[in-house]
Amino acid sequence: MKKTLITGAAGFLGSHLCDRFIAEGHHVIGMDNLITGDIKNIEHLFHLKRFEFFHHDVTKFVHVPGKMDYILHFASPASPIDYLKIPIETLKVGSLGTLNLLGLARDHGARILVASTSEVYGDPLVHPQSEDYFGNVSPIGPRGVYDEAKRFMESITMAYNRHHGLDTRIVRIFNTYGSRMRLNDGRVVPAFMGQALRGEDLTVFGDGSQSRSFTYIDDQIEGIYRLLMSDYVEPVNIGNPDETTILEFAEEIIKLTGTDQKIVFKPLPQDDPMQRQPDISRAKEILNWEPKVHRSEGLKKVFEYFKSLSHDQLWEAHRDFSPNG
Repeated sequence: MKKTLITGAAGFLGSHLCDRFIAEGHHVIGMDNLITGDIKNIEHLFHLKRFEFFHHDVTKFVHVPGKMDYILHFASPASPIDYLKIPIETLKVGSLGTLNLLGLARDHGARILVASTSEVYGDPLVHPQSEDYFGNVSPIGPRGVYDEAKRFMESITMAYNRHHGLDTRIVRIFNTYGSRMRLNDGRVVPAFMGQALRGEDLTVFGDGSQSRSFTYIDDQIEGIYRLLMSDYVEPVNIGNPDETTILEFAEEIIKLTGTDQKIVFKPLPQDDPMQRQPDISRAKEILNWEPKVHRSEGLKKVFEYFKSLSHDQLWEAHRDFSPNG
């Protein structure tokens, strides 16, 4: 039986990865310090003998006994609200956390996949963004704590691959949505849906002309799994090239939810990228992967999920959002 460590296991992507690797027959060790993750996302796995959970901060020394086949490093704040609130922790998990896990992978002879992000492209001057674009990032801007943490993560991962011969993979994740997203995490899908369900006006930052491309969670997990099982070591974009503006997206949400709220506009946050669309030529060629779930279908599924939340959960998230996503 393959043994797989997944960090950030109680988060949105991490919990879905736990489900996938359990389904694939792996023994899964989930690790999370719960700074942004929610233990409820993985409670359904606790009765399984093939699942263990370690409450641990990967920026501290990481020890896992026994053999290890795969490590997936997904521990990190991933939304603007989170990483602007805990900037030091964000930088540490991308640097010290990655260093610790690369060392663990080397000790165990394990293959490691690290979760990078489309944010390494910053506010891109090239559109769509392919993996050979170096990006346009402000290292001292407020969003730089996340962008540069991920850029360092990629750099040290490739250094371990080249210098130590470590078996590594790098996935660049574009905007992903699905069940288990937190309503108050500031990303555009839960922000808009939470506002719609509470009967609030939808907040658009700037004039809404900034674009995003949204990937449904099932497609994202499939792309990550295929990359891990491939023999390709350089970064690969996993995202949906179906681009839309934030204003168009707000109008889609109003139509989907059957609400009649207005759209209100607020100033655009500093360094908010104006365009975000992946070039997935590499994923198509190397992994034979492309997204299957159309946005209209995925949004219906995630809307049903958010509608199932309790009144308390819905209103606990009542606050100003920054849906830049």
